[in-house]
Amino acid sequence: MSNVTLAEALATARRRLAEAGIGEPAQDARLLISGLLALSSTAFVTDGRRSLADDEVMAIDAAVARRIEREPVHRILGHRAFSRLDLVLSPDTLEPRPDTEVLVDMLVPHAQRILTERGNCRILDLGTGTGAICLALLDLVPGATGVGADLSAGALETAMRNAQLNGVADRFEAVESDWFAAVTGVFDIIVSNPPYIVRSVVGTLDEDVRLYDPILALDGGDDGLDAYRAIAAGAGDRLRDNGLVAYEIGFDQKDQVTAIMRENGFARTDAVKDFGGNDRALLFSKAMAV
Repeated sequence: MSNVTLAEALATARRRLAEAGIGEPAQDARLLISGLLALSSTAFVTDGRRSLADDEVMAIDAAVARRIEREPVHRILGHRAFSRLDLVLSPDTLEPRPDTEVLVDMLVPHAQRILTERGNCRILDLGTGTGAICLALLDLVPGATGVGADLSAGALETAMRNAQLNGVADRFEAVESDWFAAVTGVFDIIVSNPPYIVRSVVGTLDEDVRLYDPILALDGGDDGLDAYRAIAAGAGDRLRDNGLVAYEIGFDQKDQVTAIMRENGFARTDAVKDFGGNDRALLFSKAMAV
């Protein structure tokens, strides 16, 4: 047993992160330590005087050193919460952000309605990464089935592992595909959080993102819209009648993505803002908007 208490370890971690210029050192220190030691939210108050084991101190020191190198907290821990799920992360996957949950929440009532009306609801998640969007929908809409497509084999391995860990693997299929290229069948809902960062901007992103999120999941081409064009061009042939297409978008892409979809025969039926008040999720239908 070391001579370091939980409270002292927290204070030291917070100080080291602050000295390294980390933006929210107190929050990151608490997240790292509570995640590493599987502590409750109240443990720092109730157990602050507890002496830590030597291996616990070493694990905290190593994690803080990684955070100082700008590795995100949840990548250090290896997983993060999304919707009602706990998702494993890997170098091949984008780290799911809470703002993406608004896309899931927007789709849930539509998926439930389709399931009730048709007896099934088939979902295609393009660029699935960790599987976050599709798996969250399968979790929230029991009876729905999903296909996660991704160009990265490593991402698909992560998505399948997450499906198994979260109890929806029997309703989820992973397909290695360049957008629709290897996808078969038709779907009620096509959803994607595609790469949408303008290529010239990728190199200016925060180190937390630029150094640790895969470029494949960030680079949206010269104007950030390449993926939306590819999906819009192929979606019509992969949708059932009155099928829906839903996207996550960049904060300034609402009008541009809407125009791309309109050119391909889709009408926008919903637009949702994220927790910061920015445009974040769009919904389109082959039918005319009401």
